[in-house]
Amino acid sequence: MLPMEIADFFVPVETQKLIIPQKSHPLLLGNIIHTWESGESFPDLDGVQIAILGVKEDRNAPNNQGCAFAPDYVRKYLYNLFQGPFELKLADLGNIKQGETTEDTYFAVKTVVANLLERKIVPIILGGSQDISYANYRAYESLGQIINIVSVDAAFDLGLNEDKITHQNYLNKILTHQPNFLFNYTNIGYQTYFVDQDAVELMNKLYFDIYRLGLVRNKLEEAEPIVRNADMLSFDMSSIRQSDAPGNANASPNGFYGEEACQIIRYAGLSDKLSSIGFYELNPAFDNGEQTAHLVAQMIWYFFEGFYNRKNDFPDRTRKDSGAYIKYVVSMKEFRDEIIFYKSKVSDRWWMEVPCQGLQTKYERQFLVPCSYADYQAACEEELPEKWWQVYQKFL
Repeated sequence: MLPMEIADFFVPVETQKLIIPQKSHPLLLGNIIHTWESGESFPDLDGVQIAILGVKEDRNAPNNQGCAFAPDYVRKYLYNLFQGPFELKLADLGNIKQGETTEDTYFAVKTVVANLLERKIVPIILGGSQDISYANYRAYESLGQIINIVSVDAAFDLGLNEDKITHQNYLNKILTHQPNFLFNYTNIGYQTYFVDQDAVELMNKLYFDIYRLGLVRNKLEEAEPIVRNADMLSFDMSSIRQSDAPGNANASPNGFYGEEACQIIRYAGLSDKLSSIGFYELNPAFDNGEQTAHLVAQMIWYFFEGFYNRKNDFPDRTRKDSGAYIKYVVSMKEFRDEIIFYKSKVSDRWWMEVPCQGLQTKYERQFLVPCSYADYQAACEEELPEKWWQVYQKFL
């Protein structure tokens, strides 16, 4: 589809409601982002690196009605942040029109995101409710691409086996959708009292990666390789504690601090692999002083900063033996396969190679698993890294 055909799914942004006059500095993002405004032409996507799209949809969010109004609240604060030490070509395409049914909205999101991905443009989705992640996932289906999803969420959103999709069961719809293009799902920051143990058991049986809130907060830097493995990231604002992000009907006393959320999103920006991201469940009706909208804007700013600092050093088949990496081979007494590690000389980041005989072409982006120096140390101490084992099981 051409840009003008994509425009049929959108309504322009009313920027006159967003720019605060006393802050009309030329280096504000509001003056740098090419925004589709009323009376102007739809942005030319040539050379664009990141595209923002709002999705005003919350009809399948019975527990958080009102989150559909979030996109423009986020823009109000995002546009009034300074550019920072980066020069990106950004476009704000406006808000996707709410369809007659939620399925119509999902179709629009899927179509637009697939088009942007084909153009190597990273979409930033401003929800709206988190069931929009299902439409984001289906955009990769359109491209025939097997992907990894990372969700920052206090729960898994598996729900029950209802026919109707909601913001609390969208993951179940992804898992049961055919054909299935999901290789791995990872949850960061779940809170055990919000998750039934049957769901935990199911995650373990599927060899998915789930990390409790306390574990992640204790060593936040270990979240970097987890996020680096994602093609798509879905962020539920209810994963942030209520004191930092009150704008959610399901806000809880516990969760990530705002600065921790910003760090996780910066990791996402740094990842060469990540190609789409969405922020969901912000509800302006509960947002005291519009604090949560301001936080989401800052999180997006940190995504921009991370994106600008991408190193493009993923060690694919054509590059891992190029001299740009240090290769480490670890033999373990209790395990027949050697574990091969690669350390980038550019970024000092680590990867592990998981053997998948005869499947390298199909799973080319999966058998090199992002890891940390701690994983290498564990292997040297005869301890099999859990990330390696989880992926290895999938290839059996």
